[in-house]
Amino acid sequence: MAVNENMVTKEQIITQLEKVIDPHIGIDIWTLGFIYNIDIIDEHSVHILMTLTTPMCPLDDELSQEIKESIHELGVMSVTVEKTFDPPWQAPEKVKQMLGI
Repeated sequence: MAVNENMVTKEQIITQLEKVIDPHIGIDIWTLGFIYNIDIIDEHSVHILMTLTTPMCPLDDELSQEIKESIHELGVMSVTVEKTFDPPWQAPEKVKQMLGI
């Protein structure tokens, strides 16, 4: 299978996700463990499966839009962001240490 030089990489997407900061917590969504899966469909389409701290998070739309905009910067035309709460979010140990909990 030939490698498509225009294909975005998972590492590039992660770098973009690290720029999306949860304003309530002050930590990026990648480090927070909000991202459950990154599916690169083709050079034009990416699907993100993510969670939030709670289903009632008031930042849901804002964070989804920031994710889409950050990945669009890589030249990806279609970015879908799907939310799930199964399993429910739990702070990774690294985040607990950062927050002192």
